[in-house]
Amino acid sequence: MSPARVLLLLAFAALGLAIAFMTVGANGRWGFVLPFRGTKLASLLLVACAVATATVLFQTVSGNRILTPAIMGFDELYRLIQTGLVVAVGSGGFGDPRLRFLAEAGAMVLFASLLYRWLLARGERSLHLLLLVGVVCGVLFRSLSQFLQRMLDPNQFVVLQTSFFANFNTVHPDLLALAALGLAAAGFGVWRLVGRLDVLLLGRDEAIALGVDHRRTLTLVLVLVALLVSLSTALVGPVTFLGLLVANLAYRVMPTYRHAFVLPAAALVAAITLVGGQLILERVFALNAALSIVIEFLGGLTLLVLLARRAR
Repeated sequence: MSPARVLLLLAFAALGLAIAFMTVGANGRWGFVLPFRGTKLASLLLVACAVATATVLFQTVSGNRILTPAIMGFDELYRLIQTGLVVAVGSGGFGDPRLRFLAEAGAMVLFASLLYRWLLARGERSLHLLLLVGVVCGVLFRSLSQFLQRMLDPNQFVVLQTSFFANFNTVHPDLLALAALGLAAAGFGVWRLVGRLDVLLLGRDEAIALGVDHRRTLTLVLVLVALLVSLSTALVGPVTFLGLLVANLAYRVMPTYRHAFVLPAAALVAAITLVGGQLILERVFALNAALSIVIEFLGGLTLLVLLARRAR
């Protein structure tokens, strides 16, 4: 089957699930149901596009289909920011959610930019050093978060714990426009790089031989990854294994390695996963389980399968 037909089938599946999500079980007034479900659907689609695109880009530049942007410590930095906010202002006074969203996303992008500027200035092994430093930073952020959490009273700790899991049910509508603008800007940057991304798959030396400025392209891609992950995490919270799951599914269903097809396929697979999963949880299990927990479980199984295959 051609890549275009695969994309068309995925698009029809995603559209059908979106329509079902908006209409199935809608017994109330449409004036209330449509805005309420529309906000949730928009957040699911934004997170799907951001996480899937970021993971495919990160795996392209790292040359490894097991790694995800979470290895850079973004999730732990988000948890540290949330913990610091609770320690500083308490569990009830976070102020304007738009300012909080911009502050959280900006802090994560700033951290990534400083890290890239410091480590990608020289050396063939800079990317490997970057991944190692990202792991160390993640451990540092986790340790600081745990230290600060010991200063909280039990009620504040319970409130804080809820923010550590992705929540698609309480997304502020004003944040969707900000996230959509950031996603559109990142998407334009990815579209400008899509041809060079195909060359990067060949390896560093081959990309340089074919005329690609490897260091500059690598830095641009990693900044885009940081922006996409920051938008997704600041909007709903961390979804560590979602990217690993949907990226490897996209590689399976797409009969080409060209990013012009793989990137939209990964985004559509992520949309199908999130929207379909939320629909099943709401209509079958009556929200007795959090979607993020199910996604993390499936993503963890995917990681174990990939590790077992690589070991063989």
